[in-house]
Amino acid sequence: MLHTVNKSPFQTNSLASCLKHAQKGDAILLLEDGVYGALKGTIASGDIWSKRVELRFYVMSADVAARGLQKSQLIEGLNMIDAGGFVDLVVAHKTSQAWL
Repeated sequence: MLHTVNKSPFQTNSLASCLKHAQKGDAILLLEDGVYGALKGTIASGDIWSKRVELRFYVMSADVAARGLQKSQLIEGLNMIDAGGFVDLVVAHKTSQAWL
C-alpha cells in the first residue's frame, strides 16, 4: 500500500497514525507540509528512523524546495522523488491511503 501524508507532524497526528497502521513493505510518501516529518532531529524523525527497515519512505522534492528546506536537513536514506516518481509510486501500488 502507498500511504500519503500531507500534514506537518507538528500540527496533526497524521504521520504517527500512518506509521502505526502501515505494514511491512508499505511505502510512505511525505508531501506538502508532510515533508516537515522528514527533518532530522525531531520526534518524527525518530519514529521514521525506527521504521526505516520495514517501510520505504519517499519525499516530494518540489515540496522540500517550496518550503526552503535542503536535502542536508532531512533524514538520511529517504528517497527524494519528483512528480513522475509520484506517478510511478501510484502505479506500483494496488491501493493507497491518504492521511489527512
